[in-house]
Amino acid sequence: MPYAAESERPVTPALTPFTVEDLYELAWLEDVRVSPDSRHIAFVKVSVDRTSNGYRRAIYLAPTGGGSPRRLTRGSKQDWQPRWSPDSKSLAFVSTRDDERGQLYRISLAGGEAQQLTALPNGASDPAWSPDGAHLACLSLVNEEERRREDRGEAPPAPTSSWEARRAREQRQHDEERRNDPRVITRLPYRSGTSFFDDRRRHIYLLDLPEDDVEMPPPARRLTDGDLHYGPPAWMPDGQSLLTTATRDPEADSLFAYYDVLRIPVAGGKPTTLTSAGFSYFDPQPSPDGRMIAFRRLSEERLLAEGSRVAVIPAEGGEIIDLTAHTDLNVELFRWHPGGQGVLFCAGWHGDAHIYGIGLPGTPTYRRGETLVGGRRIVSEFDVGPDGTLAFIAGDLQNPCDLYLRTPAGEERRVTAINQALLAQRQIAPIEELRFAAPDGEEVQGWVLYPPGFDPKQAPARQLPLVVHIHGGPHIMWGPGFRSMWHEWQVGAGAGYIVFFCNPRGSDGYGEQWRDAIRGRWGEADGPDILAGVAALVARGQIDPRRIAVTGGSYGGYMTAWLLGHTDQFACGVAARGVYNLISHHSTSDAHELIEIEFNGYPWELAEELWDHSPLAHAHKINTPLLLLHSELDYRVPISEAEQLFAFLRRQKKVVELVRYPREGHELTRAGEPDHRADHMRRTIAWLDRFCR
Repeated sequence: MPYAAESERPVTPALTPFTVEDLYELAWLEDVRVSPDSRHIAFVKVSVDRTSNGYRRAIYLAPTGGGSPRRLTRGSKQDWQPRWSPDSKSLAFVSTRDDERGQLYRISLAGGEAQQLTALPNGASDPAWSPDGAHLACLSLVNEEERRREDRGEAPPAPTSSWEARRAREQRQHDEERRNDPRVITRLPYRSGTSFFDDRRRHIYLLDLPEDDVEMPPPARRLTDGDLHYGPPAWMPDGQSLLTTATRDPEADSLFAYYDVLRIPVAGGKPTTLTSAGFSYFDPQPSPDGRMIAFRRLSEERLLAEGSRVAVIPAEGGEIIDLTAHTDLNVELFRWHPGGQGVLFCAGWHGDAHIYGIGLPGTPTYRRGETLVGGRRIVSEFDVGPDGTLAFIAGDLQNPCDLYLRTPAGEERRVTAINQALLAQRQIAPIEELRFAAPDGEEVQGWVLYPPGFDPKQAPARQLPLVVHIHGGPHIMWGPGFRSMWHEWQVGAGAGYIVFFCNPRGSDGYGEQWRDAIRGRWGEADGPDILAGVAALVARGQIDPRRIAVTGGSYGGYMTAWLLGHTDQFACGVAARGVYNLISHHSTSDAHELIEIEFNGYPWELAEELWDHSPLAHAHKINTPLLLLHSELDYRVPISEAEQLFAFLRRQKKVVELVRYPREGHELTRAGEPDHRADHMRRTIAWLDRFCR
């Protein structure tokens, strides 16, 4: 297949395999934005700060006409969310340079110091310029009492010295700790990420900008009210109103659903709700002429099965037209076409993610569409300029992440080479696409990485061990360009393992029917797909069937434990942040809807069915050595899941270990402390070596 041919490079003594230590050298890119004059691209580069065991985010600029990118912001650990002024002469962004909660700043493209624009008590985020460049809208957290004080014009006096400022910060920290001691819980979910929610909600603020960089802007004024969460604001082209989303029902107990699109007058007045129940709506964006509004929407009945679609509605309200439902694609991100005749969107398909265009009714590409950026790669983000310039971030089998540009004429070039120094020293493991038949005859797509120097076309001198990786979600899609796993797969191959992963039933990128096939059938519908891939590889004679390991995170952790409870063919397993008890997971996770929707009911109605589909119910049949890796502040899949499985296995004197990572949440392997991420990989490889060498 093409993957194998494209990924092979000659082995030379100068090249060495990837190791865990390379994690500290690999950077990635985020939040690409094309300037309104289409002359520059702003983006965020994320790099590991080994000294602080954290990350640095800095804003860079790249000229669209050619030339090297340059760093625009310095001196702060975190600068992100760059947003262009309408005249393309400056950027607003969020930074922690003076406040760990983040405030808004403005910096000129000509250089110089960034100007602080906000000093909101709970920080600010998601800046949005008004069309005339005179205002910025943003989000900030605030509770009912704080809103009352704002409405009365009460504000604490500004500190007159650094000593007073330090004392004020210490007093605020003390007051915050006391305010939630004890913590009173009245809603679900009450925690997410690595922290608990409080009574503050996201509200929209408006900031009048000074004409120069010297004068401090007046305090931002709040445009919204109520016990609601509002989404990031987007200006209508006439500058008279903002688009946003807001919680439809504060009592709905949901992180992911029940949001409507609202239009909010800037001069004051009651918001207009443009959508209604049946769907949840996200990311509203007006057309360039302001006549239409586009947004992503999810069916509330099939919140996870159908995926996200792009739809449009007249700006004054009316009939909603779904533009992408017929494509059977799950839309991750979209932008209006610069001419307003349609939208561009990004979606995954068969292990790749491309940028597509589709027109409004009456245009040539309505319901037909076109592929603007294709190829064997995964596009993670993109933006489009007024002249049609496309800037996008993508990863492929040779390179986990870089910025690319597509000109209006359709020519493409790479803009950055952020990891070139490291990649030039490493032997990238060759990769092969593998399509195989599941037991029911359905074709499944997977990929195989081989240790550097191994030739899959020749009979091996000795059979090698295999490690099977299983993705989470459960409704996501892996492919060779999946950035957050790229390095981990390379490390496994570099350690001498053949690495296999696939997109079994339930995965995104193969249409709604494939995605929805595991509904009510977790483990039963997708487990055979994975095992069929293992069998297809073993049949080639390259793999020692006694030395096969399985690993995965989140739903992949679930599947790892499920498979170990239903077969003894694996030599060992590593399950990370997995769901093991569907009954307890429903009531402790911030994503309780997952169980309700996937099994079409509640635990008190489906206790027997949920228990039977829980790996914990089959733990007594696990004879395979199992390593459990879990974060102590994981509120998506609480650590109690791992504690239960560990106790079940330990009480039976099975070979099991539980590793607990303090301070970490569900995103440990993607955005956790670098030392913890490295430890996670080292322990995984060491466990595999212990039982597969």
